[in-house]
Amino acid sequence: MPKIVDHDKQRKKIAEATWRIITREGIEKATVRNIAKEAGISVGSLRHYFSTQSELLAFSMRLVSERVKKRIEGIDFSCPPLEGIKRLIHEVLPLEEETKKEMEVWFTFTQKALWEPELQPLSNQVYHEFRSAIKLIIETLLKLELARPNLNVDLEVERLYALIDGLAIHIIMQPNHLTPEMVESIVDHHLRSLCR
Repeated sequence: MPKIVDHDKQRKKIAEATWRIITREGIEKATVRNIAKEAGISVGSLRHYFSTQSELLAFSMRLVSERVKKRIEGIDFSCPPLEGIKRLIHEVLPLEEETKKEMEVWFTFTQKALWEPELQPLSNQVYHEFRSAIKLIIETLLKLELARPNLNVDLEVERLYALIDGLAIHIIMQPNHLTPEMVESIVDHHLRSLCR
């Protein structure tokens, strides 16, 4: 009887092998041959699931995005609004080993997307999705009358996005400088600066 293969599981296994190579050795080592070896499959099998390296990288990045969304969907928002917002931001920042790997892979992908037209639509999509989530945070503060009344929504969306991106870069580039407690304090301070 032929072996039944779970194709979705195999694709995720290959994507996770891609992440490991990128975080361990860099994007230039994320070749089809190296990824296949890391995943424990043949090059032919890998090509069965992904016909091009760009297709594989795009799938790997979608998987990062899906995992972040799933964690955010799992947040219990029955707490006070500011606490829920902080939990949401916490899930995006690379404060734990798994989220650090995701962020390292994401930064690598974003850089590669600058020169690979096939990757740009996904990079733009995730950017706009995350910007929409940040806009929702600011609008929620206003709707609940927690925000300062004359808050400039567009400006504050960009400022919060820049803060989150900047913190993520600093955490990845200088892991011994920013502790999770410092990051949480910075986020808390910023959110409170938006409030009455």
